[in-house]
Amino acid sequence: MAYDGKIMHRALQRFEEDKRRREEQFQERRENVFRRQPRLREVDSELRSTMSRIIANALRQGTDPRPAVERLRDENLSLQAEKRDLLARMGLPEACLEEKPFCRLCGDTGYRNGQVCRCLRTYYAREQQKELSRMLDLGSQSFDTFSLDWYSEESTPSLGISARENMDWVYKTCKAYAENFGPESGSLLLSGAPGLGKTHLSAAIAREVSGDGWSVVYDTAGHIFQRFETQKFGREEEAESDVDRVLNCDLLILDDLGTEMTTAFIQSALYQIINGRLIEKRSTILSTNLKVEDISRRYSPQIASRIEGEYQMLPFFGEDIRKLKKQRR
Repeated sequence: MAYDGKIMHRALQRFEEDKRRREEQFQERRENVFRRQPRLREVDSELRSTMSRIIANALRQGTDPRPAVERLRDENLSLQAEKRDLLARMGLPEACLEEKPFCRLCGDTGYRNGQVCRCLRTYYAREQQKELSRMLDLGSQSFDTFSLDWYSEESTPSLGISARENMDWVYKTCKAYAENFGPESGSLLLSGAPGLGKTHLSAAIAREVSGDGWSVVYDTAGHIFQRFETQKFGREEEAESDVDRVLNCDLLILDDLGTEMTTAFIQSALYQIINGRLIEKRSTILSTNLKVEDISRRYSPQIASRIEGEYQMLPFFGEDIRKLKKQRR
């Protein structure tokens, strides 16, 4: 699983902020208990200082501190009993003075066995969805809000299928793709005229996949190519990071392919994106108003060949939903 450095940095900031807040809340609770019963502070302090000395001594000698801790428990039974008794009189459990980690898997470090723990992945997913929301309406563009009612049930003679039947299949394919996303998910080509739901389903996929903690980059083709050009000519330091995100994220959703001005540089950049991500087995979704034959003419036969050979084709057809909505107002 790949992680975007900028998003992970923000996730770690939120992770540490919440960790500090929990620590402050715990210390405040401890102080409230000690204010109610000052003797508890003395008992707790004595137990902690004795344990610290024994553990430190064991570590200096290079021995296992656990037997020393067990001896300490035996030697301080009276203090422990007094602590339990004082807490019981206050109606509190003994563990109320012991700080426990919010995540038992990693002990609130964010990492477990050299990997990002699921608790930190939750923060990452949250920050990533904020990033995606800058370009997508993740609040309303989901699989649950996608409606087939905008597509005609009349069969298209040249295709032998109605727009609704086709979109039912496209919808189910996209939903399954998002729900089962993983390293071997492959790539999709969403093609068709404007206003047929390509952006809605792209957003729904982005929402689902990013919510599971995978790194997702969603951007227009024009802006991505602009960042590649900026990186090539060294105009901005940040462009290097942007290009790296595009090439190495778990899922790249490249929207509006074909609306940009086509140049030799853009053809080269698109080939680098498509071919490089296929070699690294990273998933890509291309959304375009172009047909595959148009892609071959506009960019190159090599690019079209890789798309035809490696991408699952999802054709969109029907009436422009934006126009239909406007007519029904």
